[in-house]
Amino acid sequence: MLIHCQYAWLPDGVFPDVVLEIRENRLTRVTRLQDHDDLARAVGDMPDSGVSSPQSTQDRRGGAGDGVVYRAGLTMAGFANAHSHAFHRALRGRTHGDRGSFWTWREQMYRVAAALDPDSYYRLARGVYGEMALGGITSVGEFHYLHHGPDGTPYADPNAMSQALIAAAQDAGLRITLLDTLYLTASVDGKPLEGPQLRFGDGDALRWADRVDALPDAPHLVVGAAIHSVRAVPLPQMATVAAWAAGRPLHAHVSEQRAENEACLAEHGRTPTEVLADFGAVHETFTAVHATHLTHRDMALLSDSYACFCPTTERDLGDGIGPARTLADAGTRLTLGSDSHAVIDFFEESRALELDERLATEQRGHFTAAELRAAATATGHTSLGWPDAGRIEVGARADLVTVALDSPRTAGIDPEGVLFAASAADVTHVLADGREIVRDGRHVTVDVARELQEAISCLY
Repeated sequence: MLIHCQYAWLPDGVFPDVVLEIRENRLTRVTRLQDHDDLARAVGDMPDSGVSSPQSTQDRRGGAGDGVVYRAGLTMAGFANAHSHAFHRALRGRTHGDRGSFWTWREQMYRVAAALDPDSYYRLARGVYGEMALGGITSVGEFHYLHHGPDGTPYADPNAMSQALIAAAQDAGLRITLLDTLYLTASVDGKPLEGPQLRFGDGDALRWADRVDALPDAPHLVVGAAIHSVRAVPLPQMATVAAWAAGRPLHAHVSEQRAENEACLAEHGRTPTEVLADFGAVHETFTAVHATHLTHRDMALLSDSYACFCPTTERDLGDGIGPARTLADAGTRLTLGSDSHAVIDFFEESRALELDERLATEQRGHFTAAELRAAATATGHTSLGWPDAGRIEVGARADLVTVALDSPRTAGIDPEGVLFAASAADVTHVLADGREIVRDGRHVTVDVARELQEAISCLY
């Protein structure tokens, strides 16, 4: 397959007239065209292409049997959503009563958590992952703790809820990193789980590990691990998860709220980051999710790790603005997530990383467009265990997202400014691992709006 991009965002910048060759799920050639003859050579050099040199630009754009698909707009690498709770999508627009307090949000979250079973979770997740695909996301890190039946009893297949997510991602065309999450207690001081929380728990870390070990292999799946937070995992159990996850992605919610830090200091005399580091969790494949309220020592400990910012959720919950630039300067690799899915729009998440810094510092110019793109693409994929994704270069996975440059939002912009101008609605085409999953702004297999409407309506 050959794709002629009007513009393509390559590792060293945005360029016009780029031809990409795809075989199976890989980019096998990236050619910057200088003139019409270059396109003819690109087509002619493709083994067994069976096509002749194109006769005109119109032929190329119209796909008139010349073997080249033309993509108007800017084509860039697929986004990596490094932090997702799929079931939270059912809360969108429903948690703002009582002026949208945290408790309003939490009670709604627990209500949804109690209502789901493997079948309904599959239907909801397929719609959520379909919405991600429409916005150009090709890999998702699912921070998964909704494990068992509503009263905590395991299903006949103890991984039935995990299997629902894995199948939903496959049907929506995404790769999934299942960050299977240990969740054992309700508070830092060890208060037991109760009510809707019961289905989160495995009893202890060894039983959690036995369950996760039974998950199957699949080409679109990486199995990683997560420590939900310092309030949900007793300290001795953290070491078991860290040891199990050696060499795999390991994530944890870290210092999302000031109250979390205060409770951890009162109980353990250390910050959440220090506790996680003490039990072997903080290393080069570790991701601190949110990382909002950190000390200078915390940031030093995270210098070889990842930090995943989720700006639209952090602002929705009123959690605060994390020290993204300071972390990046210390060596921490930044990624992005849509977390609770108050919004699924990685253009918004990307620019929010910069715009939130501007609000916090009252200054502009903290991140370059290339840095924001890396957080949303290559770095995010690597943090999820897909290091060969997120770049348009030979050998990379063929994850391609084309963004319209003629919408009311993007008309007249410099293509390199797309992260500051576009929205998810401007995505026209998406390939994930070489498979077309979005065409002309519509998912090719999932009726996303209908499926979300039906799946969410069943929960209320």
